[in-house]
Amino acid sequence: MNETDGWTLGVIVGLGLVTVVTRCFFFLSAKPWHLPHWAQRGLQYAPIAALSAVVLPEVLMTQGHLITTWQDARLFAALAGAAYYFGTHGRGQAVLGTIVSGMAVYLPLHLGLGW
Repeated sequence: MNETDGWTLGVIVGLGLVTVVTRCFFFLSAKPWHLPHWAQRGLQYAPIAALSAVVLPEVLMTQGHLITTWQDARLFAALAGAAYYFGTHGRGQAVLGTIVSGMAVYLPLHLGLGW
């Protein structure tokens, strides 16, 4: 085993240990503990914030710059998906319908008109 292989093996083992310790940290304590109210409240918004951080730049930007034209299929697809979601909120397959309605608008505009 040469020096590079030893280094690689050490990094893999170290990352594995960090993963196990961080995932099992809450099980290592004998007494139960609770997060403060402000932390629990903040974690309720984490999925929305993460989704926004991924989706919004993809819809509003091209190659690191804000889009400058209204002729972008992503804008209309996002509006159609949002309209479907808010129109059917709380009923049945809202997430699947949002994706399908957004793609039903996006594909014809992107493939048909080249937007």
